[in-house]
Amino acid sequence: MDESNKQNVRYYFVDEAGDGTLFDRKGRVIIGNEGCSSFFILGLLDVLDPVLLERDMKTLREKLLSDPYFEGVPSMKPEAKKTTLAFHAKDDLPEVRRDVFSLLMQHELRFFAVVRDKGKLLEYVRQKNEVGAGYRYHPNELYDYLVRHLFRDRLHKDDAYGICFAKRGKSDRTKALYAALHAARGRFREKWGIAGMAPIKVVAGIPSGMAGLQAADYFLWSLQRFYERKEDRYIRLLWPAFCLVRDLDDTRDRRYGE
Repeated sequence: MDESNKQNVRYYFVDEAGDGTLFDRKGRVIIGNEGCSSFFILGLLDVLDPVLLERDMKTLREKLLSDPYFEGVPSMKPEAKKTTLAFHAKDDLPEVRRDVFSLLMQHELRFFAVVRDKGKLLEYVRQKNEVGAGYRYHPNELYDYLVRHLFRDRLHKDDAYGICFAKRGKSDRTKALYAALHAARGRFREKWGIAGMAPIKVVAGIPSGMAGLQAADYFLWSLQRFYERKEDRYIRLLWPAFCLVRDLDDTRDRRYGE
């Protein structure tokens, strides 16, 4: 095949950390309570070679599962449906995490994220309620808003885009995600006068079927630990691959975040 005719396809893997929940079923604010995060983070991992990443992560998982050192460990047993199926930073043992971190830094990866402080989001929701009594907040509203921010500068340089979003619940939100992506392109065009026309293919995936999502989970977990616990030991391991983290609610110097 003529190299000049090969498409430059960019592969993005998108996942989240934390949750978009603000209230319980009785309308009480539960931000920061047990099981409810104080921040919501949406992350995008740009993977140069998804096939190579898939191969290496599969090889590592098989090596760890066959290691006698981990024999009898609950999270490593098939019935637990955890490390046997996919790497997940929250569930993996510290020894497993260390090997996954090391593997990730051997690959060409670029990570971008957008962060929202849910306390600030709550203020916005209450303002909306004061203006219109019929307004009802839904976490999907937050998710789609962050998609537009995350992709605003990410869809105009390549010949085609393959974007895998981590599946959220049972509903098919593909149309909503396409709409958010096209809105991001529209805002970029309005700002810079550059119209992105490259085709975009969106799929919803699960980590066990996408090594890119497993890798994105590790980046998000490390960033979440920094925001929720002020713990930076994990984020420092991956820091060379961090390109941009936009905190929309850090408005000390800029109105639209830092």
